[in-house]
Amino acid sequence: MIPKEKIKIGVIGLGYVGLPLAIEFSKKYEVIGFDVNSKRIKQLISGKDNTNEVENDELKKSSMNFSYNESDLSHCNVFIVTVPTPINDDKEPNLSPIVEATKTVSKYVKNGSFIIYESTVYPGTTEEVCVPLLEEISKLKLNDDFFVGYSPERINPGDKVHTITKILKITSGSSKKAALFIDDLYGSIITAGTYKASSIKVAEAAKVIENTQRDVNIALINELSKIFNILDIDTSEVLRAAETKWNFIPFKPGLVGGHCIGVDPYYLTHKAQQVGYNPEIILAGRKINDGMSEYVAEKFIEALDKKNINVSKAKVLVMGLTFKENCPDLRNTKIIDIVSSLKLKGLDVKVSDPICSISEAKDLYGIDLIQDLGEETYDGLIFAVPHDNFTKMSIEDAKKICKSNHIIFDLKNILNSDQVDMRL
Repeated sequence: MIPKEKIKIGVIGLGYVGLPLAIEFSKKYEVIGFDVNSKRIKQLISGKDNTNEVENDELKKSSMNFSYNESDLSHCNVFIVTVPTPINDDKEPNLSPIVEATKTVSKYVKNGSFIIYESTVYPGTTEEVCVPLLEEISKLKLNDDFFVGYSPERINPGDKVHTITKILKITSGSSKKAALFIDDLYGSIITAGTYKASSIKVAEAAKVIENTQRDVNIALINELSKIFNILDIDTSEVLRAAETKWNFIPFKPGLVGGHCIGVDPYYLTHKAQQVGYNPEIILAGRKINDGMSEYVAEKFIEALDKKNINVSKAKVLVMGLTFKENCPDLRNTKIIDIVSSLKLKGLDVKVSDPICSISEAKDLYGIDLIQDLGEETYDGLIFAVPHDNFTKMSIEDAKKICKSNHIIFDLKNILNSDQVDMRL
């Protein structure tokens, strides 16, 4: 095993997961932060992080080296892969980023090296997909010449309370000695402690079910909200009443986007189908959650019609575009599905979001974000993402930008129920 004073870490992928991890490790070890995106690297070198996960002052003080030149990884003996693992258009795992990262690392693996994966994968990916590539390209053998491990990321983007060192970390390794080394390595920076899983597959499975469990629970609440809407009952009031029981789990209805909850279940269902099992509850939950954007659009249009607002001429403002509050991440945001559904019905839809990148919104979705909301402009207003900028708005502020006859749909319970026309 590598002596502590000789550990040199390369973190591959400097997004929401990799950058905070690399910063923490750099406080105790020599670290190279690598990303194929040269623009991202140049930005980090200048001391700016557009994900807002690391404060600019902390970034500037860091001793780590940033690079988009993969040969710089030749100095490392510990490689931590934190690249995204998305799904394709058929909702199947897209392992291309992790495969390409593995190919890159394989060129610089040497005797005694450790390769640790943090990306969300289905159980078996590390040993069945990544290890064969590592062995083939490096010409070295697992557990004789190099070791692998899996330590699933638990970053919550935009959360300034549950930061990386304060979240208990699952670790695992390809041998008992490797598992101990990896556990000690993470234990040196994670103040919340670590949990050493019995195997890599157990660690992979634990990660993928964390978000699957949340997805299924949110789907249940979303379905209940549809039922209560028909019954003309306020879902939030029902939940407040139910939460008075000590063992009621307080999930809320809403859109399920982002790169975790709306994606991870498909990794598990993919593996289940590979081994001949057809999952029912997980896929049913996915179907409900994936359909919520269309449901919101339909209900909003119905509300406009009831107020005799001409749908084909209606001008609507959607407040928020990112997948969650106070986070600039636009990946897999379900707000765009609401926007698209409304536009297909002929509505003039404008979007405002003070958190995300204007250029990224344009590049990814063709959305021209507006900054000046105007006054008495809109027939309808949808509070879609509870950014702090929006939660500070009063009902008077909201009505000021609407025409006298209007609809306000509050998806995130920003305002009181008696102040708005609709809530989810």
